[in-house]
Amino acid sequence: MFLTRVPLRLSGEPNLTDSVPWFPVAGALVGATVGGTAAGLVQIVSPFVAASVAVMLGVLITGAFHEDGLADVADAFAGGWTLEDRIRILDDPLHGSYGVAALCGSILIRVACIAALGFSPAATFACIVAAHALGRGAAVGLMAIVPVARPDGLGAEYARSLSRGRATCGGLAAIAISGIAVGWWAGPFLLAAIVGAAIVAWLTMRKLGGITGDVLGTAEQVVECLVLITAAAIVKHHSLWWR
Repeated sequence: MFLTRVPLRLSGEPNLTDSVPWFPVAGALVGATVGGTAAGLVQIVSPFVAASVAVMLGVLITGAFHEDGLADVADAFAGGWTLEDRIRILDDPLHGSYGVAALCGSILIRVACIAALGFSPAATFACIVAAHALGRGAAVGLMAIVPVARPDGLGAEYARSLSRGRATCGGLAAIAISGIAVGWWAGPFLLAAIVGAAIVAWLTMRKLGGITGDVLGTAEQVVECLVLITAAAIVKHHSLWWR
């Protein structure tokens, strides 16, 4: 319910803090939907068309949740000269040139990489599942490791209440899902995810001094893109373990 726009009926009020370790599982479900769409459409249309429809379906399912964070962070980090400027830009619901460019770049990279996987429907499905799971896992990891930039906001609330044990469970869930989906490819994928998360963490500490909810969305987008780039490189030379 938090990570998507899929309506669900619950008997009681959900505990969002307890749900954080499950973020990679929710990501894997979104990835399965996106990957299944791409793998199915590539049978009847070109890989580029299939990838475009699949990526936009993912945007619809999540309500552009992570893309919005990426755009806000791009505007704030590139356009803000002081900490106060960056915080103000993050709070602004409108997007500027840097944000739009980052948003378009993320979509373009994902479409291009998924299209490159198009000749192998199985790899398309598995790699997208792994990318979405690791993207959410990276966000959980940042919540546990990087301090918060300010006391208010959803990102700060989750980070303060997230124990190391729960964060570890979330990270292990992301790795396990990736391993089941792609086998030994999960090793390079995990390395790409660590590099992406580390870059986001380093920039965040320099620009804000800590994470926000928008930064977590940015981490998901950066890691997802890097994992898919890695997948596009590997699939040219190797086959999936279950093929």
